[in-house]
Amino acid sequence: MRPSARLDAPSWPHRLARALGVAALVSAAWGCGHPPPASQMPSAQAAIDRMRATQACGNGIQAAAKIDHFGEGGRVRGDLLLFAVKPARLRMDVVSPFGVTLATLASDGKRFSLSDLRDKRFFIGPAEACNIARLTTVPIPGHVLVGLLRGEAPVLKNGGDADKTIEWSRRGYYVVRVRGTRDAEQEVHLAPHPDDFGKPWSEQRLRVKDVLVRQQGVVLYHAELSDHRAAKMAAERVDPDGIDPPVPPSGPMCEAELPRKLHVEVPGKDEDVQFRYDTVTWNPPIIEGLWTQPVPGGVQVVRVDCE
Repeated sequence: MRPSARLDAPSWPHRLARALGVAALVSAAWGCGHPPPASQMPSAQAAIDRMRATQACGNGIQAAAKIDHFGEGGRVRGDLLLFAVKPARLRMDVVSPFGVTLATLASDGKRFSLSDLRDKRFFIGPAEACNIARLTTVPIPGHVLVGLLRGEAPVLKNGGDADKTIEWSRRGYYVVRVRGTRDAEQEVHLAPHPDDFGKPWSEQRLRVKDVLVRQQGVVLYHAELSDHRAAKMAAERVDPDGIDPPVPPSGPMCEAELPRKLHVEVPGKDEDVQFRYDTVTWNPPIIEGLWTQPVPGGVQVVRVDCE
């Protein structure tokens, strides 16, 4: 006779029925989706304010990243040294696997320069969307790109509360819609931090997950932000030779979350860029000349304007 334990074990029809029951429960749970926090955002403006408060300590970031972009010139991948500081200051150095700088973009928010050592050209002009796209391939304004790199959604200019709505998506985030000026509209997905679902709405941290902007029905840009994790505060910059005084961080103490992945695309033009942070810190020390660059020798200087 077989051991009694085997005689007592459920037969395969019973096991199948139990498995189907579990599957039904899982399916039902997914069908219900993710319930909202017990304390919900009372308005779209409240959600926008909480988004901004979540990142308020961070004036800017410094990152070692990977950049992967696709545009008219084809697909380009590389290592990137990046500074992005409010409101629209940018520094991007594209580096080869051998440590050689291939291209450098510098902008103080008004003036733009791009050194392309592969083509031996040096571009100068206003810090407008089309010029920044010469490196990123995606034509979005500098302040928008800096905001997204800092994990914040730049909000369209609008006429006030009447132009903003909010609703909860069962996928686990708020959907904020903004009707802007010049026939523009925006949709932002804001997800509460997993640890904050039980907190009052005024204490909840919000993660920006998705940003979509249209004008006259045409998508200007679509951004996806993911892999949110807390980031460290930058240390002061110390001169190894001890000649110059230390340069302090450029902002207050900050350890807020940052998305480690950012994908920005312009669907109608098949232009997109992806940033993936390998390391990133808040409020880095800013040295003199970071937002400008000298003209290298042996290059053609090209003046570029956006019209």
